[in-house]
Amino acid sequence: MADLIRAALVQTTWTGDKESMIKAHEEYARQAAAQGAKVTCFQELFYGPYFCQVQDSAYYSYAESIPGPTTERFQALAAELGMVMVLPMYEQEQPGVLYNTAAVVDADGTYLGKYRKTHIPQVKGFWEKFYFRPGNLGYPTFDTAVGRIGVYICYDRHFPEGWRALGLAGATVVFNPSATHRGLSSYLWKLEQPASAVANEYFVGAINRVGVEPLGENDFYGTSYFVDPEGKFVGETGDPHQAELIVRDLDLALLAEVRDRWAFYRDRRPDAYGPLVQP
Repeated sequence: MADLIRAALVQTTWTGDKESMIKAHEEYARQAAAQGAKVTCFQELFYGPYFCQVQDSAYYSYAESIPGPTTERFQALAAELGMVMVLPMYEQEQPGVLYNTAAVVDADGTYLGKYRKTHIPQVKGFWEKFYFRPGNLGYPTFDTAVGRIGVYICYDRHFPEGWRALGLAGATVVFNPSATHRGLSSYLWKLEQPASAVANEYFVGAINRVGVEPLGENDFYGTSYFVDPEGKFVGETGDPHQAELIVRDLDLALLAEVRDRWAFYRDRRPDAYGPLVQP
């Protein structure tokens, strides 16, 4: 595994139907590969609209098994391109048991596993408890061709415990695919994830969709980015209004440098944290 990896994020707009959305992401993946990217992550619930703006059981039809048809389609593409892929999707484990999930596929097309979103909001414009059960797989990390990666999804980012669990499990890059809108969270967007990258000493890839979709007034503001373990943006952040493929070089050698400098993992006091996990 090289110290320098080229990584990509996709922020885009809703195309109007699932198949055209999948095809658009296949094209983004090919563009990323053409630029030398070896890992890419799509936005939350990537092949659909952000239907959680409303509560309508018709959108249950977007759910599918993981692994399943979309996962297998991108497994083939990952193998063709030699690219690790993080695929945030709507998962049906069985009828009536639904999760907000991200599948992880290695660069040879191997399905490595999945993360299920742990923290589920239920507020205006984000009626997610109507659609998803809370995740039950913990905070897995995945050994890939570009190193050990983790996934945390959207609302999860407000909870420091999962960020830390991924760091303790050895993640070097954590992807946070999201759907968040201008009026609600933009003041936090460039604070929380850089702070989490610093506190846990790894890279974070933060992805947000763009545009106003027909289901509501949420104005998704893009501005996707990579941030390093010093809290510095890697290159420019994404456009706040337009679809964009973001490709950046991540210098993983920085991880050891930062961990030696600060030694946060050495100085943790888990013996003192018991009350934090009491209900």
